[in-house]
This record gives sequence, C-alpha cells and structure tokens, in this order.
Amino acid sequence: MLCARCRAALRRPGPPWCACCGAPTVWPVARCRECRGRRLAFATARAAVAYTGPARPFVSAWKERGLRRAADLAAALVAERLEPPAADVITYIPADPGRLLERGHHPAERLARALGGRWRLDVEPLLDLRAAAARPRQAELARADRVRNARGAYEARAGRPGTVLLVDDVYTTGATVAAAAAALRTAGAARVEVVTFARTVLG
Repeated sequence: MLCARCRAALRRPGPPWCACCGAPTVWPVARCRECRGRRLAFATARAAVAYTGPARPFVSAWKERGLRRAADLAAALVAERLEPPAADVITYIPADPGRLLERGHHPAERLARALGGRWRLDVEPLLDLRAAAARPRQAELARADRVRNARGAYEARAGRPGTVLLVDDVYTTGATVAAAAAALRTAGAARVEVVTFARTVLG
C-alpha cells in the first residue's frame, strides 16, 4: 500500500504543536491561530501524519476506492507516532448513510477498531448522526462554513462517563470532531481526546 520511500515521506504535524488542536507551530503554544477564540469541547487533538504528499493518495484509496485494509496500516502509523491517550473507551465519528452506501465500509470505524486492538481499549458506537434535511457534506464546504454545518449534527448515547477517545480519519478544520465531542460531553463524558490518522496543515 505504501512503498518504503512514500512511507518515509509521510510528514508528522509536529511537535512542536498547539497543545489543544495539534496544529504544527514554531514553538509550543496553548492555543494557536486555528483554534484561538473557538469553544472546543475536546481537550486535545493529535494526528499521525500531515495531510500532504503521499498521505493524500493513500487516504483517497482508503476512503474512496475501497482499500479497506489500509485502516490497519493507518492504525500502525498512529500507534507508532502517538502515545496512547489515557482513555476509558474508544468511539468514532458515525458514518453518513449515503457515504456508507457508496463506499461499503466506514473508514473511521475501521481505524477505531484497529486502534482498540492495539491499545487494548473497548470500541463502542457512542454517537449517532442526527437527521437533517439537506445538510451538505463537510468536504463540499469552505472552511468558514464547516463549523456552522457540523453544529448539532451528532447525538451521544447517555451513560458513558470518564475519558472518551474520539477517532476520525482526517482532521480538516476540527468542526466535525468538535461537534461530536460536544455531544459526548453533554451526554456525560468528563473528557474527550481526539486522534486522527491525518491532519490538514495550513500553509
């Protein structure tokens, strides 16, 4: 799936990085220009690779061309590059029904289950996607519109306190994981940590 040269070319998004959202920075900061001024329900977000170079075609093959076993390699890279968070359970961003039908698999869930096996944590579907008439897909929106579109998109199942590790495949603006983390906190989670395979890095 990745030759040795391409694997070596996968760039890490820090450290140093923003202590909150994980954006690479020149020096460590508590809040960076990407997340300063935003109310984020997650405590930290970390990614294994920057969404650039060979990471882009790899993610495309994994998500859009049915390369399901890529989730195992993605999990291996995450476990290799990130410390396992001190979490009680792993959950994942739920699939959009239309995308699930098109793809035939759910990358975020596959990544979460592969990480659960590596980090010896239970994986539970704690989130549901709320039905919304004509809600556009995040990938179709500009950065500024994603926060508004994701707000209120998720509903968490009550009764899961403690620290929840929330997994998704790619962190773009943080709008999706922030909305999901807010739902988890509302349902009783004391803390939400976010881990993704890749992260968009602003130039």
